[in-house]
Amino acid sequence: MIVKFKLVIAYDGTHYEGWQTQKTGTGVQQIVEGALAKLFPSSPALHGSSRTDTGVHALGMVAHFEIPQAEFKMSLRKLPLALNAWLPEDVRVSSANRAREKFHARFDAVGKQYRYFIWNHPAMNPVLRHTAWHVPVKLDLERMKSAARLFVGKHDFQSFAANPGYKKESTVRTVTRCDVRKSGQQITVIIEGDGFLYKMCRGMAGTIVQAGLGKFPPDQIKHMLAQRDRRVAGMTAPAHGLVLWRVQY
Repeated sequence: MIVKFKLVIAYDGTHYEGWQTQKTGTGVQQIVEGALAKLFPSSPALHGSSRTDTGVHALGMVAHFEIPQAEFKMSLRKLPLALNAWLPEDVRVSSANRAREKFHARFDAVGKQYRYFIWNHPAMNPVLRHTAWHVPVKLDLERMKSAARLFVGKHDFQSFAANPGYKKESTVRTVTRCDVRKSGQQITVIIEGDGFLYKMCRGMAGTIVQAGLGKFPPDQIKHMLAQRDRRVAGMTAPAHGLVLWRVQY
């Protein structure tokens, strides 16, 4: 008999080439699979809910794996502890649960939330240097909020995505939330949707910041979406400010 487990994984992506196992460089997936192989003779494969780019972080990456029931000889409570004992400090399994037989971390996901962090002050906060984009020039929060609101809805997001190197069936996605919040010097862009294209969240965040810098009026977002051309939209924000916050099922 086969048993299936659902893991929630957090990681600092600074030293990784994204989530997925890579031909060159190291993906977080292979690090966790290495820990699983230390615990289970069948060396189970890990299936993640999403990809993250090189340098992007996660607090709520969801993944699943299967093993023969005979191999599971510990309590469920001890599984995260046992895995974390074999993982580096920048990767942690925060929870583990039994999953139903047909559960799939990727295909059962109905939505994801990403958060993009910006430090808006002339001097960078050194504590946040690996997890926030330093924008030293004062940003106009109201302009950023106005731009963000225009992303909500079902749109073709081709103008905000990078070329993934293969043809996508569709570049239409539904964004259910795009908020901009400020706390002290830190600005957070919260983006939720049913799925995201390659570097789409970073394209949105970079464009929202440029609206806040007065590079273009916020309502220019409508024109950018309609053009379906990456060259007409704003910049791609740096990877290190982005966090996969949670996956919804």
